[in-house]
Amino acid sequence: MPTLREFVIEREWGQFHSAANLAKSISIESGELLECFQWDDQANIDRVKEELADVLTYAYLLADKIGLDPAEIILEKLQKTRTKYPVEKARGRSTKYDQL
Repeated sequence: MPTLREFVIEREWGQFHSAANLAKSISIESGELLECFQWDDQANIDRVKEELADVLTYAYLLADKIGLDPAEIILEKLQKTRTKYPVEKARGRSTKYDQL
């Protein structure tokens, strides 16, 4: 994502963006996103939007850091998941694949 890459370069933040640090940041921001729903399933959408943006930002930065295309890896994973959860067995169920 060129705009995100430029943002980091302008601030010289790349020096702090090891793969490990970015992965940790995803987890931290995911916790903050989850906190939005801690006591009420009807979370403040503006706060959710902010925290979700943080999670996605760090996920994109991590993908970029390790040379992966986010859209490509999502499609690859989706194909694997299709195999694990065939429509005829999984439709309308939340059961784990090994219990279908």
